[in-house]
Amino acid sequence: MIDEVDAALLSLLNEDTLPGLDIQVAFDAPTKEWTARRTAPTVNLFLYDIQEDMSLRQQGSAAEYDDQGAVVAEHDAPRWFSLSYLVTAWTSRPQDEHRILSVLLAGLVRHDAVPPELLTGTLADLGLPVSLTIAVPPTRDRGLADIWTAVGGNLKPSLDLVVVAPLAGGSVRAAATVTDGLRLRTRDADTGVHESRRLNQPELTEGEAVPRIGVPRERELPGERRRRGGRPIGPNR
Repeated sequence: MIDEVDAALLSLLNEDTLPGLDIQVAFDAPTKEWTARRTAPTVNLFLYDIQEDMSLRQQGSAAEYDDQGAVVAEHDAPRWFSLSYLVTAWTSRPQDEHRILSVLLAGLVRHDAVPPELLTGTLADLGLPVSLTIAVPPTRDRGLADIWTAVGGNLKPSLDLVVVAPLAGGSVRAAATVTDGLRLRTRDADTGVHESRRLNQPELTEGEAVPRIGVPRERELPGERRRRGGRPIGPNR
């Protein structure tokens, strides 16, 4: 799922936010070594935090049906995860970096979710929205300064991009429907000959009840019981 989010963001930047601009897009940690190797204007999306959104967790499962209305699988509810990206621009001049950040902000703020046509893999199969927010104050202290310290880079302007995406739950395929009835095998006690035949479910006429196995027969009320001779036996007899 994470690589599918990366691919969707790459398509969003190249096709919608930065079209026609000679700017590379990377997903690297902005270390000093990476900065030294950079030779072209670059927008970097560094994934620095992955957390499950507990407010979106659901219980239960959903059934999948075929064209005939039969259940073919049971799917657990998806889990939702927040992926946080540190978005930075890298050029030889700070003014150019600010200009690129401005273009990114103006382009991404127009989207509350990743366009569905940009989703691939399991994200496309689930058909659920993949929301995104840009430059929204975090609900908790993410320690951006600590991130720069951890990667060994110098603090610079950045945009905080958060994507909330579903992770598909487990699935259980339904067993195939039995349509050919039961097979009965018998053995003649005298001759020892084996015989095998198939017992098919008889077709029911309209209004006929489906036969049930193991259902006890209703008991007659005490006043309705009879002796062999036909004389009724009452409750007090």
